[in-house]
Amino acid sequence: MSDQEAKKEKELKLVQEELSDQELVRLEKWKKIQERGIEVFPHRAEKTHSVFEVVRDFLHLSKEELEEKNYQVKVPGRILAIRKMGRATFFHIADFRDRVQVYLREDVVGKENYELFDLFDIGDIILVEGRLFRTRTGELTILAEKFSFLAKSFHPLPEKWHGLQDVELRYRKRYLDLIMNPESGETFRIRSQIVAKIRQFFDERGFIEVETPMMQVIPGGALARPFKTFHNALGIDLYLRIAPELYLKRLVVGGMEKVYEINRNFRNEGVDSQHNPEFTMLEFYQAYIDYNQLMDLTEELFLYLAREIHGKEELQYGDQVISLKRPWKRLKFREAVLQYSGLAPARFDDEKNIIEFASTLTPDKKPLTYGKALDVIFDKLVKEKIVQPTFIINPPKDISPLAKSDRENPSEAARFELIIAGMEIANAFSELTDPFEQRQRFEEQAAMRKTGDEESHLVDLDYVEALEYGLPPTGGEGIGIDRLTMIFANKKSIREVILFPLLKPR
Repeated sequence: MSDQEAKKEKELKLVQEELSDQELVRLEKWKKIQERGIEVFPHRAEKTHSVFEVVRDFLHLSKEELEEKNYQVKVPGRILAIRKMGRATFFHIADFRDRVQVYLREDVVGKENYELFDLFDIGDIILVEGRLFRTRTGELTILAEKFSFLAKSFHPLPEKWHGLQDVELRYRKRYLDLIMNPESGETFRIRSQIVAKIRQFFDERGFIEVETPMMQVIPGGALARPFKTFHNALGIDLYLRIAPELYLKRLVVGGMEKVYEINRNFRNEGVDSQHNPEFTMLEFYQAYIDYNQLMDLTEELFLYLAREIHGKEELQYGDQVISLKRPWKRLKFREAVLQYSGLAPARFDDEKNIIEFASTLTPDKKPLTYGKALDVIFDKLVKEKIVQPTFIINPPKDISPLAKSDRENPSEAARFELIIAGMEIANAFSELTDPFEQRQRFEEQAAMRKTGDEESHLVDLDYVEALEYGLPPTGGEGIGIDRLTMIFANKKSIREVILFPLLKPR
């Protein structure tokens, strides 16, 4: 035995000492397969259909139609169940969208091959070749004529109703979730459709898809705490972007009148059912329109997505039915707080009292302006009570440092937040285009940072200079793809719609 072979043998013994009885049995089967000279992990597989395609294309055919046409298929799939009955075996194979039954008979595949199937386990990936038929109970089935190994599973799969009751396990080992729960695969298919249809919607309207930096010298575009890193070669601090906004508006300055980006953003914040530090957003900007026109465009986009993905204008979300039929309600920010907060209207005239009350709702007790205090009250007491699509318009200007002032009330912003099912789904402005006012707002934000507000903006002089070249009247909007998927896939937690949510290491 060579030194290399001796080393491998030693490593294998160490592995065996850590395995369960079931895993040891699977390892022994793998050895027996190798002894027969069978390739367990081949380079490729020639297939004609996926499991999903078999079900989609043939499930509607009758027993007689299947017999008449003699459909032959080659289908790969993961074995999820085996039922052996002497010289015949039924088993199911699946992909992440569907499953189909396979019928294996000794008199069809031969005794040697039939005995070879004893080396397969639930969880193994197999290629089955044969013809389609229906059993006496009417189930669509593949009569196997040939089969081969595609991959060996060395671990038993969890039982659907026992091993995967641990929700956190589903998030940590998403591959097991996708294997065991077809509904999870459907969620991420819906997410993929949402992104594809968003692109189609904006491309058809003359928008250009762009990419902006994910590492930025000055983080901006949102009120959020950034993640910080260091670039060794340049010797400078960099920040993962909290939003692409300031770069997208630079492009509008450059003459790109309609731009959008589907982007990853990073915010150093807490994790809960609606927040993940790494998330996906759509941001788009269009010159020569304001936030009122953005509301119309947003209604149009959401209705388009609902019709394209679900074929209707209503969505089931928990025990609520969300209607996307136009027009959607438009409610002033202050009116929403007065209507839903449960606080007496007279209290809002006492700014100090409101600031003190709002500070009791924030765990960090950071200093608040009157506008920020109202925003905290809205976030903690109001938002969850708004179920149907509602545009909350004209929030305080001091929590909207990148938005124009409202023409009728300069203390308010020309801005809206879209609330659906108690969640902020979109945020949009009539963009601030005055470079002198923008610089003043940045400086006010920088002063707030010095008081301990780490979510306030830094002064971005390069962006101010871009504005000095002239930003035309522009409407801009950000839409959270994760939360949008929650609504469209009827999921109550953002972790259900992110393939690999951030979790604390065990």
